[in-house]
Amino acid sequence: MTPSHSDIPARLDRLPWSRWHWRVVIALGVAWVLDGLEVTLVGSIGGVLERPDTLGLTASQVGWSGSLYVGGAVLGALLFGRLTDQLGRKKLFLVTLVVYTLATLATAFSPNFAFFAVCRFFTGLGIGGEYAAINSAIDELIPARVRGRVNLAINGSFWIGAALGAALSLGLLDPRVLGPVWGWRAGFGLGAVLAFAILLVRRDVPESPRWLLAHGRKDEAEQIVQDIERQVAAEHGPLPPAAGTSHMGDGTSPGWREVAGVLLRRYPQRSMVAMALMISQAFFYNAIFFTYALVLTRFHGVAEGRVALYIFPFALGNVLGPLLLGPLFDRIGRRRMIAFTYVLSGIGLALTGWAFMEGWLDARSQALCWSVVFFLASAAASSAYLTVSEVFPLQMRAIAIAIFYAVGTGAGGFVAPILFGTLIETGSRGAVAVGYAIGAALVIVAGLLALRYAVNAERRSLEDIAPPMGAPEVGPR
Repeated sequence: MTPSHSDIPARLDRLPWSRWHWRVVIALGVAWVLDGLEVTLVGSIGGVLERPDTLGLTASQVGWSGSLYVGGAVLGALLFGRLTDQLGRKKLFLVTLVVYTLATLATAFSPNFAFFAVCRFFTGLGIGGEYAAINSAIDELIPARVRGRVNLAINGSFWIGAALGAALSLGLLDPRVLGPVWGWRAGFGLGAVLAFAILLVRRDVPESPRWLLAHGRKDEAEQIVQDIERQVAAEHGPLPPAAGTSHMGDGTSPGWREVAGVLLRRYPQRSMVAMALMISQAFFYNAIFFTYALVLTRFHGVAEGRVALYIFPFALGNVLGPLLLGPLFDRIGRRRMIAFTYVLSGIGLALTGWAFMEGWLDARSQALCWSVVFFLASAAASSAYLTVSEVFPLQMRAIAIAIFYAVGTGAGGFVAPILFGTLIETGSRGAVAVGYAIGAALVIVAGLLALRYAVNAERRSLEDIAPPMGAPEVGPR
């Protein structure tokens, strides 16, 4: 195909915020709600699953189930991320949600650890695919001037799912409701019901016009954008004119060698920063969140049925961080805000680990410390996904997200739950504090790298930040 130019990116970026944007955000952003629901259910019921009248798991098996979930997410990101670039955003964000729904429903019927572990793997497979497909679609549909705050808020919605998972586990595990034996199964079943409802809503989200343009389907892209403009104009009146056109590439799909060339030769600094951000935040989060129930029950004597209570202040800090700090990523800028949130969250976790080791914290103060730390860390982790999704070319955006998610999560997220499960089994506060120190050091180093090398992507069109493949290079490396 011959190279194409289009004003569609400019037309999408100049749209005022509307009900149509809200529908897209809700339909697609639920991916993080579902992930939060899944992770919290397992975290909240970790102690329950160790009971002989449930699955009789050990602490290490609880850690392994978390790691297998993450391992499935890694493979799902790579598999579905590649297909997202080749077949389109919409097809894949429907397929991945179906995979998630079926796997989480099957989890509710687990008879033993082996079946439970396999179900967790396939649930992760669907969620990993969601990350690649959804991040690509959201960035390509949201106006550039608010892309940072919207992306952070959507990623932060993970913690709405976390609160929902905590509420479900708290209610369902209550002996007056279903109790531990059946309550944990009902929680996964309800998660599948929620996913099916969202699948019905998501069908109305259109394909990314930018992806259609990059694949030579100009008429379809034009029809979708005209429909969006009609809906927005009906709400806000006549729309402002669009300024300028963008080179959308030559319509070809890059092979693996071309993808590697872009990551390693064209944008090596961007790749280094993205990798550091993803690895550090994955270790930071997965280390604590997959095993927090074990810390509360083993070190603070919290009853198994009351573990979920402690997730609410934790989730509140994580939701408020991206919501309150997100606008600053568009105003102050990406580099400074990424560095600020990463470094301060690392310092906060190190101090929390020290206080835990010294025995100064009880269950409530432990939860409060986590809430403060993750107010910053939630915005930091969300900014990692934002960075990866906006600094690489259109034709390989989904697979770039998948690669950095896979390597970062594989290196940080897969190891962390196993490591912390093992450290907790020692019964030593000092051993657990060492794990906290490792997580703190990783995010501090990543934040400093971002301050020096990250891209100033705030309020710029995606095509300006990273021209599509086949277009002339105009943005900074």
